[in-house]
Amino acid sequence: PFGAAALSTPRTRTRTRVPALPTSTRDLAMAAPCGRGALRLVLIAVSAAFLTYNVLLSSRSLLPLPTASFPAATTASSSSSSRRLASGRAGGTGGRRLFHTAVTASGSVYNTWQCRVMYHWFKQARRRAGGADMGGFTRILHSGRPDEFVHEIPTFVADPLPDGADQGYIVLNRPWAFVQWLQKADIPEEYILMAEPDHLIVKPIPNLSRDGRAAAFPFFYIEPKKYEKVLRKFFPEKEGPITNIDPIGNSPVIIEKESLSRIAPTWMNISLAMKKDPEADKAFGWVLEMYAYAVSSALHGVGNILHKDFMIQPPWDLEIGDSFIIHYTYGCDYDMKGKLTYGKIGEWRFDKRSYENKPPPRNLPLPPNGVPQSVVTLVKMVNEATASIPNWESYAAE
Repeated sequence: PFGAAALSTPRTRTRTRVPALPTSTRDLAMAAPCGRGALRLVLIAVSAAFLTYNVLLSSRSLLPLPTASFPAATTASSSSSSRRLASGRAGGTGGRRLFHTAVTASGSVYNTWQCRVMYHWFKQARRRAGGADMGGFTRILHSGRPDEFVHEIPTFVADPLPDGADQGYIVLNRPWAFVQWLQKADIPEEYILMAEPDHLIVKPIPNLSRDGRAAAFPFFYIEPKKYEKVLRKFFPEKEGPITNIDPIGNSPVIIEKESLSRIAPTWMNISLAMKKDPEADKAFGWVLEMYAYAVSSALHGVGNILHKDFMIQPPWDLEIGDSFIIHYTYGCDYDMKGKLTYGKIGEWRFDKRSYENKPPPRNLPLPPNGVPQSVVTLVKMVNEATASIPNWESYAAE
């Protein structure tokens, strides 16, 4: 399938020049297949955005990779999980609604060590009581080639965007990677949890989606009302009030697979179009792709149940509480009295960006007394994972 690199019979890849994407909302919305309640998408076959999507999807010659080459690459990664999938579909488990966890990654050292830690905690959570809804796991690797960890982490290899298409904003590869995975992978679960490498699963996650609505985390910095003028380029007034756009990104989100399959191509095209639009690019910056997902979700009429306790983000969130995920996107800097020194490198610190070129060593020093529980738990979980993952010391020493 597209996006799966062949190991046994290599074939030369050819890159096809991708035509410029349209920026009209009508064309952008038509990038996705028609679905329920989507009358505005009926002219899909003639949409220029859809043609762009088709060019991307079919322009390269790639061979299939046998699933056995990457252990359980797109299915549950144990026989017990496979049994849960079968019984769940048959209704033998009290109506369980299994979801497949998917994480996109670039293949950089920085992304890879985070994925290894994340996958460790995914497995721990799924084994625990309460993990019945957690199905399989896939790292969607959008480097275009397998790496040395495909036998450790279930992996689907996707192609990156053509050269220059991401305009230096590598996150634009995320929606394109999801398009490939959803089109070509065998995903037995009917729901998807979109997660990220810098997520630590603190406890088992239930399927929080309900009645066709996705479950998502509300981000305080996603403000559709504030940027209504810019967003109306992509979400015109005929689509409804700007409040139809939820303050979300694509992660963490639990969503029906069918809904995500409709959203993903639109998400890809709107992300690229926003990046090409100077006003949108300036307004949204590093969260541009998140706005693109929120708009695409609204265009397809997929509502979201907002769960503030879906995750926490240290150092701003002090306690774990009832949350399921620790998102360690911010640096944590403290003096030795336990006082936060955000914006200034602390005497004690944990910041994932300190390990962009080399994984963190085992047994990182714990924070001083007085530092919030959320930060202490974060470092302890990283330490526990690195202590358990095979060959971490030799990997970190490279």
